[in-house]
Amino acid sequence: MSVALDHTGPWTVADVLALPEDRTTRYELLGESLVMSPAPGIRHRRASLRLAMALHAAARAAKAPVEVLEAINVILPSGLVVPDLVVADAGATAEDGVSVDADGVQLVVELVSPGNRTVDRKFKPMLYAEAAIPHFWRVEFDPACMLVAYGLDGGRYIERTTALPGTTTRLDAPFPFEIDPGGLARQ
Repeated sequence: MSVALDHTGPWTVADVLALPEDRTTRYELLGESLVMSPAPGIRHRRASLRLAMALHAAARAAKAPVEVLEAINVILPSGLVVPDLVVADAGATAEDGVSVDADGVQLVVELVSPGNRTVDRKFKPMLYAEAAIPHFWRVEFDPACMLVAYGLDGGRYIERTTALPGTTTRLDAPFPFEIDPGGLARQ
């Protein structure tokens, strides 16, 4: 479904959340500007699903009181974003809403899309750090699938680990997790 947007003035989180559901477009609010992105492609969705399933299994094994969600609205102090994956406190997802507050989020994951490279690599991590989300992971597809894990330190993200394809890498936060990113996007 395509949505015709007839809106005057600055956008608010409430305005964005009131838009009809549209699986072909992601709507995000950065400041007072509505940003629309096309839905991700097959490689991106395949990797997101596999990573979500692996995170879910690891969280259950660790008995971590969290929930792993794909493409959920996250309300930040500076707007509303839709990370590819979110690991949120179980209490933050107890109600059947359409968003979670950043203070209930432990980890956000962005899978870098060809049309959103700068936003996924630079702008969104800055917003997540500003919202004090403790962990940020970025999945890169080119030249090969890899995962870069960051931890919040002094209000900014510091690179902690890079998981390369063909090697199993252990990450300890937000719960113990092992990954070889080489299989995430492969058909």
